[in-house]
Amino acid sequence: MIGRIRRRLTDSLTLRVILLSSLWAVAAFVVIGSLISSLYKDTAEAGFQAVVRAQLFNLINTVAVRDGGVLSGSPDLGDLSYSQPLSGWYWEVLPASDNTSGRLASFSLGPGRIAAPSTGEVPFDGQYRRSYEAPGLDGETVYVEEAEVVLDADNHAARFRVMGNADVVRADVARFNRRLSLYLGAFGAGSILINALAILIGLSPLGRVRRALGAVRAGRSERLDERLPREVRPLAVELNALIDNNRRIVERARTQVGNLAHSLKTPIAVLTNEAGAIGGEQGRIVAEQSERMRIQVQHYLDRARRAASIEGTIVRARLQPSVERIVKVIARLNPDLSVTVERTPSDYDPVFAGEREDLEEMLGNLMENAGKWARSRVLVTLSDAGPDRIRVTIDDDGPGLTAEEMLEATKRGRRLDEAKPGSGLGLSIVADTILQYRGDFLLQRAPLGGLRAEMILPRAVEGTMS
Repeated sequence: MIGRIRRRLTDSLTLRVILLSSLWAVAAFVVIGSLISSLYKDTAEAGFQAVVRAQLFNLINTVAVRDGGVLSGSPDLGDLSYSQPLSGWYWEVLPASDNTSGRLASFSLGPGRIAAPSTGEVPFDGQYRRSYEAPGLDGETVYVEEAEVVLDADNHAARFRVMGNADVVRADVARFNRRLSLYLGAFGAGSILINALAILIGLSPLGRVRRALGAVRAGRSERLDERLPREVRPLAVELNALIDNNRRIVERARTQVGNLAHSLKTPIAVLTNEAGAIGGEQGRIVAEQSERMRIQVQHYLDRARRAASIEGTIVRARLQPSVERIVKVIARLNPDLSVTVERTPSDYDPVFAGEREDLEEMLGNLMENAGKWARSRVLVTLSDAGPDRIRVTIDDDGPGLTAEEMLEATKRGRRLDEAKPGSGLGLSIVADTILQYRGDFLLQRAPLGGLRAEMILPRAVEGTMS
């Protein structure tokens, strides 16, 4: 699974760019969110502590000492939380010297006590103030601001404590973090989506180049459209130059082969005429070999033409009409045979990506061979062999071939039965032509009992047809 994902990422530039940019965006939003959350937490806690400290100063200003060193006062810190029992907001004034007595506390605290750490654990600063956290009366955590103050000239001292509910601040920070996560998550997802769309749109010209190359390869176009963005246009220009150069090379090779073949035609014709003049067995041998040479020359002329058409020209041929024409010819030449055509599905009518002459030459050779050997029936079947392939099978009910004979049958000039007319080039020409079109050719035993010849040919999108 991991290997398959790694291969997909390695094979796709788009996925790699989107993944890397998305990872960067996620990391950036995590860092930004953490920074904002930390800043808000520090600000909220600082503000909370400042409020508690201000309440401490208010409490100190409202407490005095009566005669006898008894603490007195009616502090009102202006917050109803100090009047609600177990609210988590408390204040308390305790004696801090031997000559001071009494205790003052908020209604919310009542007779309850909030434990205070020893001065060894949390010492007072130079102004006799300290702060710490402690467990509250109702399971909450309270933040305590504490100070020791001398109230009068007689050195009556008191300890003042103001306590605020720290859980309220933490709950506020947690609520802020949830909202922040929601907003940043939505914004981050939108940013990643927009980023992915921008990358896909930015790389879309490469897709246009790929489709244009596919059209050139399929023969629907001869060149790439160079009306592309400035960054991609040089690629299209270079590919067009490469296509033009390849076309010139193919044309030059085709011309050279053609010139060579044409240059041999005259000597072959002379040999044929001289063979007739010589007569006898020697004349027959010369004439036979001259005819073989003529067939070979014509074959290479056709091969040069075929190579040129495959490499660049836009040629198409509908399969069904060609099959029907050849079936009629074979049926006329072999009136005792039943020659039928089946299509799967019944309306199957594909287009061959090549020249009609090549298609009919392959079909003609195979059907002629089937008609030559069949006893009573020849069956031609047309079906799909994949998204861009055509399967043509030609079955007969003749004697068929052994596995060794099937291997020999496609060799050039090899005839398995000298009693039958022919040059022995038919199956080899078919195999060679199919190879030129990057197809497949297979001989095997037919369900009818004879030989099955199967061709896998390239299928084209319907368009220009030869």
